[in-house]
Amino acid sequence: MADTVLTAWQRSPLADAAHRLAAVTRSSRGAIRLAELPFLAQVNVRLDAKGPAADAVGLALGLQLPLEANTVVHAGDVTAVWLGPDEWLVVGRPGTQGDLEGRIRSAAGDEPVSVTDVSAQRTTLLVAGPRARDLLAHGCSLDLHPRAFGPGRSAQTTLARTQVVLVARDEPRAGFWVLVRSSFAGYLADWLLDAAVEYR
Repeated sequence: MADTVLTAWQRSPLADAAHRLAAVTRSSRGAIRLAELPFLAQVNVRLDAKGPAADAVGLALGLQLPLEANTVVHAGDVTAVWLGPDEWLVVGRPGTQGDLEGRIRSAAGDEPVSVTDVSAQRTTLLVAGPRARDLLAHGCSLDLHPRAFGPGRSAQTTLARTQVVLVARDEPRAGFWVLVRSSFAGYLADWLLDAAVEYR
């Protein structure tokens, strides 16, 4: 189980790349914005989508778990990402994974449910700006046009040959979350920095 309390000695997977990511925003004059969103709480939830636990868990989180494939629901500081017919990734503010787990387990009651803290598994990159879709399209085979992958859409896909969960945020200007395994985060950040050169 991952540590649920942030401490001074914890370093994000991309701590050393923060200045290079910020430099892209400055040099591209806002066309591309890259940043790490470190330590987001991430809880994997599996339960029967048609059972009473799904509604109860949604109520406890303040949102309805998305039932449509490859969609995202956002309410306040909590985001639920559809991963499968009976699986979701619940994302919250850093350090809230224990609270999220407790709320989900309590709401499910005696219904069968699997709740796993996977916060340490991935980090999150924010890719935003008017050219964000163009940048991602360099390494992603999905159709990222707003008609096909607009706000509220998500996908488990590959970006630069790296497995990621890609989330189109609620508002077009909010950009994309790219959730990537921590061990591949450095490689993916380097790829994004290299691909963003043409926008500087």
